[in-house]
Amino acid sequence: MIAVVLLTVPLVIMLCVLAYRLATYAMPFMLALGAARFAYATGAGWIGAGFVGAFAGVASFGILAFLVGTLRAPILRLAVAVVFAAPAAVAGYALVHGVTSEAIPSETWRQIFCIAGGIFVGCSALARLADPSIFDQDR
Repeated sequence: MIAVVLLTVPLVIMLCVLAYRLATYAMPFMLALGAARFAYATGAGWIGAGFVGAFAGVASFGILAFLVGTLRAPILRLAVAVVFAAPAAVAGYALVHGVTSEAIPSETWRQIFCIAGGIFVGCSALARLADPSIFDQDR
């Protein structure tokens, strides 16, 4: 039992680091998932839905990269980053809620932690999208 508890802590830490790294891609993933579900519901089958979802995800991330690369006004770049960071905040909230659903008995404290986690993940995604140079790995 102690081994399970000792293994859980690093696994939760790794999950949080993974969520932090992948938060930037929450919006393209959500669009890809929505497009794939729509394609499957209209009769495209599993393979067709997979192709439609992959295309929608790549296209939405391409639009993000294009807009961030071509827009020069900081307020417009910030607006694009906020649009793409909002789903990351929702994903951060859901991640913390899933992790703390059984660990914290008080609903008030659980909501406080979930909101703080959503704000943290949303702000980190916003920072990564607004100025990616601050997250260079070469430093």
